[in-house]
Amino acid sequence: KGIKMSHVFPRNNLGPAPVAVAGDGCYLIDSDGRRFFDGSGGAAISSLGHSNAKVASAVKDQVARLAFAHTSFFTSEPSEELAELLVKNAPGDLDRVYFVSGGSEAIEAAMKLARQYYVELGQLKRSNFIARRQSYHGNTLGALAAGGNRLRREQFFPLLFDVTHIAPCYEYAERSDDESLYDYGQRVAQELEDEIVRLGPDTVIAFIAEPVVGSTMGAVPAVEGYFKRIREICDTYGVLLILDEVMCGMGRTGHLFACEEDKIVPDIVCMAKGLGAGYQPIGAMICSSGIYKVIETGSGFFQHGHSYLGHPVAVAAALAVVQELFSKDLIDRSKLMGEKLQKALLEKLGQHPHVGDIRGRGLFRGIELVYDRNEKTPFAPELMIASKIKAAAFDAGLLCYPMSGTRDGKKGDHILLAPPFILLDKHIDEIVSKLSAAIDVAIS
Repeated sequence: KGIKMSHVFPRNNLGPAPVAVAGDGCYLIDSDGRRFFDGSGGAAISSLGHSNAKVASAVKDQVARLAFAHTSFFTSEPSEELAELLVKNAPGDLDRVYFVSGGSEAIEAAMKLARQYYVELGQLKRSNFIARRQSYHGNTLGALAAGGNRLRREQFFPLLFDVTHIAPCYEYAERSDDESLYDYGQRVAQELEDEIVRLGPDTVIAFIAEPVVGSTMGAVPAVEGYFKRIREICDTYGVLLILDEVMCGMGRTGHLFACEEDKIVPDIVCMAKGLGAGYQPIGAMICSSGIYKVIETGSGFFQHGHSYLGHPVAVAAALAVVQELFSKDLIDRSKLMGEKLQKALLEKLGQHPHVGDIRGRGLFRGIELVYDRNEKTPFAPELMIASKIKAAAFDAGLLCYPMSGTRDGKKGDHILLAPPFILLDKHIDEIVSKLSAAIDVAIS
């Protein structure tokens, strides 16, 4: 049963939405008492589930003590403590944390910091960003310009500044049959160097990429050696590497920072979603000590800001979330349970005539649907396979994240799974059985 949303602007106008009234571990409960297993964590957000007592307590305690203090006047204890905890566990020389209210804000901050960094170095010609096709970096205009997803960009294209988009590392769909995984990765990484040279090395600010591409391609990791080559190219030409870990970071892929699997260190990393695990809106950008020092010893002022930067309640929630990740070994659990989920998916769907690929890392898994398994041919877009799977799964009590436009922003369908790290073996069985049935209903 839904409610008439007479003044709320809904995500879509397909009909009244059910009313969520409670959360219980891995489940959400609506006003009719129906329980929905949160197989996608919302949008890879709810890593701790929906009723973590320690995080809820941290929010209540912080609100009672200090709800808000503007960062133009004050810092706060939870901000200092969380920044220290993140930097202590970050790779390389990532050293300074800038807290915002979500992923799009984190990307915007990273892009503006990267430009200001070069301005303060006197390299004023640097104005170009390079990203990848089928990437997604957020919905504000700067982040949307960086993203390479046609479906999300198309109607806003006249408002976006120009960003070059090179090939993704999408071996299932784009590797040649006679090409090894390594050679494929090196070939598509080379597109970055070619584009830097074409634009002029002294005009490029940064390359932006997701270590594991999330919503727009469905949990696609890079092949081994790809990001190592990307890092080398950026270093050769003095181009910053910005990694977008908004969806794939914070333990989701089995590491606190997703880039740890690829054994590289970015100049700037962005995070959100799992940082607050849904308990408060929060995001963050972490930059290297070298970038910070240029600002510190130059103008001394990052020309950027929002009213709710470093909001004490949001940061207190995120601090409790990260502490829970460590104290309960949930990052290792994400890796272990992710392997179990992958095995169960392969056993149930690995030979399905319309499942082309099952991929991902940790508890971040994607299933790509195809019309022809042998030819890897996607379904016709007008069949709306992803939407049908979402509806059928919802009716069965499973929340998943299907998406269309996997291949090029128009063709292709996939399902993204990103359940809470606290799930049990029985929940994996529930996910796989309900998802399998939903796929069959949608394609029948």
